Amino acid sequence: MKIKITMFTRITALAAMIGVFAGCAATRPIGDTVLGAGGAYLGHELSDGNPIATAAGAAGGVLLSEGMHYLAKKETQKAYAAGYDKGKSDAVKQQYWLYVSLQRQRNRVSNVRLYPVQLPEQHIDGVTFQPTTKYLRIEE
Repeated sequence: MKIKITMFTRITALAAMIGVFAGCAATRPIGDTVLGAGGAYLGHELSDGNPIATAAGAAGGVLLSEGMHYLAKKETQKAYAAGYDKGKSDAVKQQYWLYVSLQRQRNRVSNVRLYPVQLPEQHIDGVTFQPTTKYLRIEE
C-alpha cells in the first residue's frame, strides 16, 4: 500500500497545523474539519476504502482536534488563574510597602519645637478657667 502525497495533501496538512496551533475560537471548526478530513483520508487509504474505517478515521480526527482544543483551553485558564493570583499578590505587596513608607515618614522627626502659649483666665459658660501655659508642638 502506497500513500500519495499530493500538493493538496500538503496544503491541507499545513492549514490543519496553523488552525490547531493558532488557538483562536474561529479556527476551531476549521481544525475539526481539517483533522476530520485528514483522519477520513488516512482511514480510507489504510483500509483500502473500507467505509467503516473511513468514518472511524474521520471521528478520530475530530476527537483529536477537540482534545487539543480542550488542552489548550485548560492551559489558558490555568495561566489566567496564575496571573490573577500574581496580580492580587502584587497589589497586597504594594499596599504593604505603602503602609511601611507612611509609618517611616510618621516616625521620622526632622525638627520638633515646642512653643509655649499663655492662656489667660477665661469664663466660658459659667466655668472659670485658671491662667495656664500650654505647649504647641510644631514639626518641620
